[in-house]
Amino acid sequence: MSVVLETRGLTKAFGGLVAVNDVSLQLHKGELLALIGPNGAGKSTCFNMLMGQLRPTKGSVHLMGEDITGLSPRVIWRRGVGRTFQITATYASMTVVENVQMALLSHNHQVLKVLPYAHKMHRDRAHELLEMVGMAEQADRHCAVLAYGDLKRLELAIALAHEPTLLLMDEPTAGMAPRERIALMQLTADIVRDQGVSVLFTEHDMDVVFAHSHRIMVLNRGQLIADGNVEAIRNDPRVQEVYLGGGTVFKSEDEAEDA
Repeated sequence: MSVVLETRGLTKAFGGLVAVNDVSLQLHKGELLALIGPNGAGKSTCFNMLMGQLRPTKGSVHLMGEDITGLSPRVIWRRGVGRTFQITATYASMTVVENVQMALLSHNHQVLKVLPYAHKMHRDRAHELLEMVGMAEQADRHCAVLAYGDLKRLELAIALAHEPTLLLMDEPTAGMAPRERIALMQLTADIVRDQGVSVLFTEHDMDVVFAHSHRIMVLNRGQLIADGNVEAIRNDPRVQEVYLGGGTVFKSEDEAEDA
């Protein structure tokens, strides 16, 4: 299985505070990898280094074997890395389909050249992407009136417009109702399976993490303390101690049903 993303000794210090400390990870093609940890563990800092918003103090980031450390977010995006954020970022004055069309225009280097008639371009592909995320029926609604869960699905369609090899999702279900969280992550898992996209995501909802992750990595105080499948992480005493304070043990699905 080919390695899509690799970090080697990734470290970020802010003065005397080391937010991420010597993190090495690999993400393979078609893998859905969760990066979890308590608040302040370094997850968002790690994401910002992967996407170029922050330059590592030490270490390196490699995409498909190419060193992309220190490249700008735009250049990294052009290399095939998409990202969704904790807080959605869409054009509220535009319709759903127009938001996806803008992403497609950017992907095709057409934004400045075709703005006068941009609303006519790439509509079929935009509708295909909206169909993929369950938003086709809302294509002509303005984003300003959408429910938060629908905005999250639209943001996923926008990210997919760039045909990413790697998708970074920073707390993709934050602010969503439980049923919406499950639906969004099932949709993401389906995309991983059907298109071979590799996904690295952070998440606080353990039900979401355990239900959909192929593998889980755990950060604590900037350091990687565990890496394994769902059962390995569920039963790891270090994870139980730092993530739940040692007071609660992660339950399997069968145990949860019996409780």
